[in-house]
Amino acid sequence: MNFGILLSGSGVYDGAEIQEAVLSMLAVSELGDTYICIGVNADQFHVINHVTGEPMNESRNMFVEAARIARGSIVPIQDIQPADLDGLIIPGGFGNAKNFTKWAFDGPDGAILPEVKLLIVNMVNVGKPIAALCVSPVVVAKALEGSGIHASLTLGTTAESSPYDIEAFSQGLEKTGATTAYKSVKEIQIDQANKIITAPCYMMDASISDVWKNIQQAVAELKKMATI
Repeated sequence: MNFGILLSGSGVYDGAEIQEAVLSMLAVSELGDTYICIGVNADQFHVINHVTGEPMNESRNMFVEAARIARGSIVPIQDIQPADLDGLIIPGGFGNAKNFTKWAFDGPDGAILPEVKLLIVNMVNVGKPIAALCVSPVVVAKALEGSGIHASLTLGTTAESSPYDIEAFSQGLEKTGATTAYKSVKEIQIDQANKIITAPCYMMDASISDVWKNIQQAVAELKKMATI
């Protein structure tokens, strides 16, 4: 099987979460399958110094930055069709909320890139499964907003420690028309009807080992759904 991995750049604060992206690749490979990295040829919203957390006075391109994670092997999103993939994985990272959507600035009222929306909607419409990790359920929610498809998604749980306001995020998801579930980093949410899997990963206070196991769960379920 061949799975797409959609990357919003390179770096947790302004692009794709690198550890989640690489662990997604590893999880696919460990199951004996292949992956293709997918990027968007557009500028990031901004560039963050990952040492200080402060914005830098420069511009970077999402596609070029994502190619760092992909070791140069990456395909533009407009060249990908659902027929090319058995499933799609979207790692987390603030690029999902700053580059793919404007959730970081406008919450659930923020816009989504048309090409990202198109790929996700087309995948769901043809019954190809999606695994959305960490904060990336906001991208899925925005893509499906107004479609009549009410995905069941998780961004984590309020019952355990998180660096983010899980309740506020969950309310935002519901505003788009999605339903929410509360899951720990040891769990995944499975929307069987729409073939969407969500996993909290680094939305919760978690170790890299916790995140690896969470991604393994999600990718294993993704493969299972792809065989149905």
